[in-house]
Amino acid sequence: MRKILSLLLIFFVGFSYAQELNCTVTVNADQVGGTNTQVYKTLQKSLTDFINKTDWTNQGFKNNERINCSMFINVSAVTGSTFTATLQVQSSRPGFNSTYSTPVFNFNDKEFNFDYTEFQNLNYNPNSFDSNLVSVVSYYCLMIIGMDADTFAPEGGTPYLETAQQIATVAQAGGYKGWSGSEGNSNRFFLVNDMLSPTYQPYRDAMYQYSFEGIDNMNRDQKGAKEKIKAAIATLSDIYKVRPNSFLMRVFFDAKSDELVSIFSGGPQVTVTDLADTLNRISPLNSAKWAGIKQ
Repeated sequence: MRKILSLLLIFFVGFSYAQELNCTVTVNADQVGGTNTQVYKTLQKSLTDFINKTDWTNQGFKNNERINCSMFINVSAVTGSTFTATLQVQSSRPGFNSTYSTPVFNFNDKEFNFDYTEFQNLNYNPNSFDSNLVSVVSYYCLMIIGMDADTFAPEGGTPYLETAQQIATVAQAGGYKGWSGSEGNSNRFFLVNDMLSPTYQPYRDAMYQYSFEGIDNMNRDQKGAKEKIKAAIATLSDIYKVRPNSFLMRVFFDAKSDELVSIFSGGPQVTVTDLADTLNRISPLNSAKWAGIKQ
């Protein structure tokens, strides 16, 4: 009887807890052509297993707490074992007591070059640079987890963002593009550094207000939730006052612009004149979308 209970406990624990991410990985090599497509299928499966089976935080996430995300790798050239590609990363999380899913992160990394040999092992180690493939993917896994945690608690993602920053620092020794602060202001280096910078604290505050105080209350008090989301945009505008056209502002609206228009184009009415004015000021590139916000 005791053995049976022990087996049941192992079964329960094993199936109640999982790794942190539920990631869909797609490797597209249509631009490359050729007949040997198996390597891309192997890469896709290896990355899917690597991302979804790695324990990124040691926090014991429950199955229903896994973060839904996707990584779309678009390979444009292959020379030997060297791949030239871009990487589109997206993540979302459900609204509380709802089937609605709100986008959290949407980023296109245009400097994703890496070496890969079919069936090579992919092992996570934030303290060493083994390959650019592993470092980039690991970095974004921690960024996804950190940004998601910020939507549930003020600065809740700090330890995960710090690990992502550690990966970025170590990866600079590899010499690949995207890790250096001397390559413009919108790469992996700046993404995590800005997230952890006090200058951009309003970004993280706004994500918490928007998600936890806004989206999570939509089912209970839709009008009040809209007011919280408006307050989150006002918080975000504090960045504009000191860093107009900042990288993180673009990151925010790449994820949220369509959702904002949807939220404020139906349902209980709230005053949106001030919201539209703020959005047009801090994100003028989306002015055509903001025209869809209705009183």
